[in-house]
Amino acid sequence: MNQEITKVPEKPPFDRSSSQDSLDELSMEDYWTELENIKKSSENRQDQEVVVVKEPDEGELEEEWLKEAGLSNLFGESAGDSQESMVFLSTLTRTQAAAVQKRVETVSQTLRKKNKQYQIPDVRDIFAQQRESKEKAPDGTNSQSVRTDENKHQGKDDQASSLVVGEKELIPLVSEEAPASETDINLEVSFAEQAVSQKDSSKEKAQKSKDGDASLPNFRLPKDKTGTTRIGDLAPQDMKKVCHLALIELTALYDVLGVELKQQKAVKIKTKDSGLFCIPLIALLEQDQRKVPGTRIPLIFQKLISRIEEGGLETEGLLRIPGAAVRIKNLCQELEAKFYEGTFNWESVKQHDAASLLKLFIRELPQPLLSVEYLKAFQAVQNLPTRTQQLQALNLLVILLPDANRDTLKALLEFLQRVIDNREKNKMTTMNVAMVMAPNLFMCHTLGLKSSEQREFVMAAGTANIMHLLIKYQQLLWTIPKFIVNQVRKQNTENHKKDKKAMKKLLKKRAFDREKYEKQDKSASDADVPQGVIRVQAPHLSKVSMAIQLTEELKASDVLARFLSQESGIAQTLKKGEVFLYEIGGNIGERCLDDDTYMKDLYQLNPNAEWVIKSKAS
Repeated sequence: MNQEITKVPEKPPFDRSSSQDSLDELSMEDYWTELENIKKSSENRQDQEVVVVKEPDEGELEEEWLKEAGLSNLFGESAGDSQESMVFLSTLTRTQAAAVQKRVETVSQTLRKKNKQYQIPDVRDIFAQQRESKEKAPDGTNSQSVRTDENKHQGKDDQASSLVVGEKELIPLVSEEAPASETDINLEVSFAEQAVSQKDSSKEKAQKSKDGDASLPNFRLPKDKTGTTRIGDLAPQDMKKVCHLALIELTALYDVLGVELKQQKAVKIKTKDSGLFCIPLIALLEQDQRKVPGTRIPLIFQKLISRIEEGGLETEGLLRIPGAAVRIKNLCQELEAKFYEGTFNWESVKQHDAASLLKLFIRELPQPLLSVEYLKAFQAVQNLPTRTQQLQALNLLVILLPDANRDTLKALLEFLQRVIDNREKNKMTTMNVAMVMAPNLFMCHTLGLKSSEQREFVMAAGTANIMHLLIKYQQLLWTIPKFIVNQVRKQNTENHKKDKKAMKKLLKKRAFDREKYEKQDKSASDADVPQGVIRVQAPHLSKVSMAIQLTEELKASDVLARFLSQESGIAQTLKKGEVFLYEIGGNIGERCLDDDTYMKDLYQLNPNAEWVIKSKAS
């Protein structure tokens, strides 16, 4: 018999009530079986490099954090040089500023201890401008955040309060047979600010005692008239700002909730620079892109998923039943030799073997798919008190992943959802799939570490729970919260003001007539466009430009439809889903609009933007 399932070792009984994510023994069986299969396959592959994690010195962690947050200007030789950092700080919410301040203080103390001859900033100076901007409350984002904190003992601000009230109505203490509730997730107010206002509330505590599919609320995105922003919609320069803000927001959220957030750093190790398995994701993609330009997900990863799906997703025990260990090892060697030559015989790969190879690929990445830096932060999600906060943290962590890791994770989660969609026949529910996949994403880099049985169980239950959330809420996790987009808009506005001021000063020095320049500048931007009308450019379509009257109901999809109706029949069909309306300039670098964006509302938010129809590829 080619297939063998390792007998699950009996776990000693102990009190599991301390784990908020405790799971029944039947559901845990898949987890322990998968873990034993991983250990067994590891014995047959001695060539795997184990990632080495460096424990940072005192202060080093905070220095690295400030660099990752785009605030390296606050310490070291370049301290105080950048006005851009001050603009950045002025857009932070109160909890975000507190998170930054805490790290700056630690770095300052460490530098003093080490007698560094660097300029050490005074925290009061760094946040002086930020405090002034809070008092003035110049935009909606910050004024909301201030109100959230100030009113936590007075009934909370409107948006945070509506979330609390809504969830109390939608997530009552119900029996496990009750259908899953639906609740909007608030993306307009900082997650950490929401946590401050909800800290003393017990509204969601009962949620975590049940882990069946029915007990998880059906979170949904509320309709946003200015459009939902997803990862991939923004230009790289704005996405970089989003990542800086996401790191600060995640840290602030963990600080507020009393959960330790420690980034780790992998020591550089010697890895293979070619092949398929045990090769860094970036190196693998560079290798693939020489074969197929533009590849964002490893070709071997895509092929293994295709092979599994070709065998039918209705197969019972799919992903759970392992292929024979010796055969898997031989297939790995053959793939390494023949995959890129195109001579590998995929017909010889059985479905369960392909599934085992897929899991092997994930766990043998030299650095984990969830990244060395944030793997512990993903694991710490289990310690957050509510489902809402767990989802918020996962949202921020997905944003923080490197592009290659994020794209590959997305492809994996979409595939796992397709497996779950066939659960009636394959008997693989969301929890079954989560149990099988969790060890491959979380435990493979800690197999050699000794831990108590209870710690091991808590880790198993927690990581399976996180895997469950990643699968169930994947449609929400690739959304960039509106409050972060608003912070990016404010940064761009403030930086533009500074640039414009500097330009005017330069023009004055060169004896230009500033008033004439401003008049020309204004007339150029408003040329032949009446009030309440936008001009949309479409350089790649038959109709290259069109003036469109703004109405309360006009959506981005309506604008696209007007242009596409000008195309010939076949071309019109091809263009749907291939071209998008973009908001460019003003207070954003570039943003792809979703179909349900109300153009008048967005125009009011960014009146200086240009509107262009183009494909994402361009």
